Amino acid sequence: MDVTIALPLLGGFTPQQFMRRHWQKKPLLVRQAIPGFQPLLDRASLFRLAGEPQVESRLVQQKAEGWRMKQGPFGPRSLPALSAGGWTLLVQGVDLHDTRVHALLQSFRFIPDARLDDLMISFATAGGGVGPHFDSYDVFLLQASGRRRWKIGRQKDLSLQEGVPLKILQNFEAEEEFVLEAGDMLYLPPRYAHDGLAEASVGADGKPQDCMTYSIGFRAPGRSELAGELLQRLADFDEDAQADAPQHLYTDRFQPATATPAAVPAGLLEFGRQALQDALKDPLSLACVLGEYLTEPKASVWFDEPASPWDPQYAGKVCLDPRSRMMYDSHHVFLNGESYRARGADAALMHRLADKRFLAPADLRRASASALSLLADWHEAGWLSQVPA
Repeated sequence: MDVTIALPLLGGFTPQQFMRRHWQKKPLLVRQAIPGFQPLLDRASLFRLAGEPQVESRLVQQKAEGWRMKQGPFGPRSLPALSAGGWTLLVQGVDLHDTRVHALLQSFRFIPDARLDDLMISFATAGGGVGPHFDSYDVFLLQASGRRRWKIGRQKDLSLQEGVPLKILQNFEAEEEFVLEAGDMLYLPPRYAHDGLAEASVGADGKPQDCMTYSIGFRAPGRSELAGELLQRLADFDEDAQADAPQHLYTDRFQPATATPAAVPAGLLEFGRQALQDALKDPLSLACVLGEYLTEPKASVWFDEPASPWDPQYAGKVCLDPRSRMMYDSHHVFLNGESYRARGADAALMHRLADKRFLAPADLRRASASALSLLADWHEAGWLSQVPA
């Protein structure tokens, strides 16, 4: 993607300008970010997806007795009637299950894949919403159909209501208000409070319109979460590397007799400190486990066996599966939680696959035998496929 070209998606800003002026700084409302946009999934398709056990879905209702939330999957008759107001169906990770939604998500790849998470679809009847709240991550709210009224504000009081199954702000104060229609989009930085309510609307044909909002969300791991994950992976990494080497055990040959047996020995504390330093001293090890962590598929994701075997003489393209997560650094290529050392022409080829998510026939003709062998292995795992050029 050329990040210097102005995009209607960003209200005429280039990606460079948007990232400098708005990303993690201030909201941006874009009217007709995608002119003439139509929902990529109709209501029936979305409801069917919410019935799949491998798809994360939630039903949120606001009733006289308070907020209620139920986890999916939802059978054909387990959702409220469309005539009943005030309910919302949230379907997470739709980009993993629909190629059109996955293609839409690619429009936001001016932001690193390490941050891009997924696309959630919210379907709501009139008055439906999830209450005033804030997210810990950036989000683009694209109105796919119908109308939704958004109230937003720089909330200072982040206290939450007690006894409700959702994280709803107790004292929400709106500063701005917008009504979004199909094709409009609102960007909100982290911790910017917002409350969206679906409004009844009719289309040009005079028929009621479904209120559907597409939320493009971003992952933002916490420091302690990331540290714990990386330390555990570094320990596993070191254990694998030292599998055939003698285990380095703590020794205390000069430990004197003690009258305070419950005290932690200073030597053991130093042994632990040294173990952490040793685990972190190899920068390639840290980079390796970080890439594996960032590309690890979600627990609900699995890959299908290829419909046909790998054809080394195939004249078409190679495309990553929409569920595949692929990244790289200066020494490694990462795909679905696995890491590979790469350099030279092979590294350039794999970087192209990660950035473009496909390789053209000309790329494959220049590929080395080892690179083609690796692509064949990934094809067998269902991580990529051969498709017509």
